[in-house]
Amino acid sequence: MSLPRLAVPLAAALLAALLGGCAALTPAPVADFSSYVVLGENGRAVARVLIDAPACPALQIDQRSVAMRVRSLPASVALRPTVSPVADSKPAVFPLLTCEAELPAPGSYASASVLGRQLPRQSAAPQRIVVLGDTGCRLADHAQNYQACNDKDAYPFARIAAAAAAWKPDLVIHVGDYHYRENACPDGNAGCAGSPWGYGWDAWQADFFNPGASLLQAAPWIMARGNHENCARAGQGYWRWLDPRPLLPQRDCDDPANDKLGNYSAPYAVPIGQDTQLLVLDSASTSWRGFKPGDTGWEQYRDNYRELASLAAQAPRNLAVIHHPLLAMGADRKGDGPIQLLKGDAGLQQSFGSLNPFYLPDNVQTLLSGHVHLWEQMSFSSPHPSQFVSGFSGTAEDIVPLPARLPDGVTPAPGAVVEAFSHWIDGFGFMTMERQGADQWLVQIHDLQGQIRNRCQITGRHSRCERDQVK
Repeated sequence: MSLPRLAVPLAAALLAALLGGCAALTPAPVADFSSYVVLGENGRAVARVLIDAPACPALQIDQRSVAMRVRSLPASVALRPTVSPVADSKPAVFPLLTCEAELPAPGSYASASVLGRQLPRQSAAPQRIVVLGDTGCRLADHAQNYQACNDKDAYPFARIAAAAAAWKPDLVIHVGDYHYRENACPDGNAGCAGSPWGYGWDAWQADFFNPGASLLQAAPWIMARGNHENCARAGQGYWRWLDPRPLLPQRDCDDPANDKLGNYSAPYAVPIGQDTQLLVLDSASTSWRGFKPGDTGWEQYRDNYRELASLAAQAPRNLAVIHHPLLAMGADRKGDGPIQLLKGDAGLQQSFGSLNPFYLPDNVQTLLSGHVHLWEQMSFSSPHPSQFVSGFSGTAEDIVPLPARLPDGVTPAPGAVVEAFSHWIDGFGFMTMERQGADQWLVQIHDLQGQIRNRCQITGRHSRCERDQVK
C-alpha cells in the first residue's frame, strides 16, 4: 500500500522538531515513517528516516536537537533496462524523502529519537548478533516462480523478524537479497494477488520495511548487498535506503550508462570489540558461473580483494560478510534427473583466488553469506575460514536435498578440505551468534517460532555443529 499522508498531530510534531522545539514529541504511528540505524565504515552509525514530508525531521539526542540532511528526494525514475522484458517492467517511483544523520560514538549519549520514536543504540562490542538474509517474497516471471506472499506460512519474514527481535540482539547482519517482488502476480493467483511489484517504494515496503519493522527497531543493522540489489534489479532502492555511505552522484542505478559505478563499491570494516572486525563486501555483480575474459567484474573484485586484505590487516580477528558464499555447497535437479551439487561462487573464487589461493586473508576466521536459500555450515582442515550460510529467512526455499556427507573429493572450492558439514534444507528461520571469547562464538539456528534447531561452536577458524542435518 502507499504511505499515507502525515496526520495533523504528526505534521505539528515535525514542524516543532524543525524549529528546534521541545524535546517531547508526540509519538507517530509506525505506518507514517520508517526509521532505523545502519552501520558503515569504521563502525559509523547512521540514522535513516523515510518519510512523506516536505522537510527532514530533527533527531533528538539526549536534550539536543540535531538536523538531519536529505539523502535522496522523492522521484519518479524513467524505465531502465532490468532483468525482465520491457512488458514485465515498469518505472520505479520513490515518493518519500530519505533523511540521514550520523549518530555519536557508542557510550557518548543516552538516547536518540525521531518524532518521538526511539532509535536503537549501537554497542561498541556487540555480544548478541542476528544473522539473516534472502528475506523478500519471490515474484519473478523470468524464473516462473511466484511465492504466496499473502500466506504468512509460505512467506514468513514478518514472523522471523519478530522472533529475532524478541531474542534482543545488539546487532543485526543482513547478508543480502532484500527485494524479490520483481514482476506482477499472474491473474487468478490468490497466493500473491494484489502484491505490489517492480523496484519502487511500494514493493520495497511490502518486501522489507513493513515485515522487517520490528527488527529494524530492535538493533542497528549491517546491510550487505546481494545480487537482487544490482542495478538491473533493486539497486535503486539499495542505494537510496540501505548502503551506509554517502550517496554519490551517478551511483543511484537510475541511468544504465553509470552502471559500472553503481554495480560495485569498496568493502568496509566495522569494529565489534576484542580486536575483531566485520568486513563487509558488495558482491552484487559477481557471476556464480565465473567470469569470461574481459568481464568488468574480474578486475573489480581483484581490487576489492586488495582493499579487503588491507582492512583485514587492521585487526587480528575478522569475520567477512559477503552475500555470495565462496565455500558452501548448493544442489540442483532438473525434473526427475540426478541431483547436481553446486560449488561456491566461481566469480569470486577466480578473482580472489588469482591473488590468494585460499581466497581470503589468513586472519579472516569466519565467512557469513546468503544467496543459497538454506542454512549451512562448513569447516575446513585446510587454511580456509569457516563458512556459514543464512539464506533461509523468507524467500522461497531451496528444497533439493544435500547429502549428509559430501562424496569423497567433492569440495566447494579448489584446495578446500572439508572437516565438518551441517545444513538445514526447507526450513525457515534465522541464525544467532553469541560471543564467548575473543575468537569463540556460540551459533544457534532458530526456526519460525524462535526455537533452537541446531547449535554450533566457532573457535578461531574452525567450527563444529551438534547436528549434521536438521530434520
